[in-house]
Amino acid sequence: MKVISQLTVAALASYATAASVNVFKRETPLSVKLTASGNSEVKVLVTNNGDKIVNLLSKGTFLDEKIPVEKVSIYSAGGSTKVPFEGIKIRLLTSGLSKDDFVALAAGESKELTVETAALHTLNDGGDFDVFAKGLLPFAEEGSTELAGAYNYESNKLTMSVDGALAATVSKAVVKRTVIGSSCTGAKLSAVRTALSNCARLASAAATSAAAGTKLQTYFKSTTTSVKNEVSGRLRAISSDCGGTGSKTTTNCNDPYNGCESNVLAYTVPAQNFITYCPLFFSDLPALSSTCHGQDQATTVLHEEAHAPAVYSPGTDDLGYGYAAATRLSTSQALNNADSFALYSNAIYLNC
Repeated sequence: MKVISQLTVAALASYATAASVNVFKRETPLSVKLTASGNSEVKVLVTNNGDKIVNLLSKGTFLDEKIPVEKVSIYSAGGSTKVPFEGIKIRLLTSGLSKDDFVALAAGESKELTVETAALHTLNDGGDFDVFAKGLLPFAEEGSTELAGAYNYESNKLTMSVDGALAATVSKAVVKRTVIGSSCTGAKLSAVRTALSNCARLASAAATSAAAGTKLQTYFKSTTTSVKNEVSGRLRAISSDCGGTGSKTTTNCNDPYNGCESNVLAYTVPAQNFITYCPLFFSDLPALSSTCHGQDQATTVLHEEAHAPAVYSPGTDDLGYGYAAATRLSTSQALNNADSFALYSNAIYLNC
């Protein structure tokens, strides 16, 4: 059984997650431009170059100005080393989104936001950094809050020189905690134990199927030996951690980093291999879904486990949310996408 006890947590890292979306193949109307501002700030300008309003999901995406999710990716050493991220990774409940969770841009309209990269990334050593913004951005139709698809976006490469000493003075978006008491008791404890058990079972079955190449072409766009080994290896590691065999993550049911905003099911602290399950995880998800690619407690646990680097290094990011978006990713992207592993495990379990 996985240990659920008092936790020692030093820094938070995680970013937003799994929205189940139907992605239609359409040309993106979005352009994203990055410019440097000050020592470590980056201005992000998003423009709608289309001929009609776009209604873009902001909650948990790079447009989110409240939750400290990953807005941009930063690389050092000439682009060879990714700089550690120190925000949070969340998983969204995709039903019941509100109008406030979206940003509407009329044709030709732009939105600019400022990202203080030193608040979300480790830049204390200073030097030259390459900054990018790239991914899939979910959207709803005008006037709706029901996700209808996702647009590709890709910014310019911004190279900026950062003074490390000055960057070190920037307040972190997430304040360090030390001792955190678990609130996984009673019904919550029972639900988490069941979810962990189901996660171990689903991940184990999926690992066996991945080793045989079953359904890999659909979810990972390849059946090569290296992809079989990568997918099965991560899933075996997740199964082991969920099953409590030398658990490498810790579990919590309170909200020490104030990440349990509306529609947030769970979030992960990759830097500390720490996972929090939010109230909606318990109130709005079944233990196991009977629907192909549906959200449930078991695959939410599996998704969050995929983010934790101690389970299988490196931990994954969130590049495509839901079946339609995830299955548009390239092989390398899918192997770095938490939801691809959750969706694949669901598909093996239900024979989708």
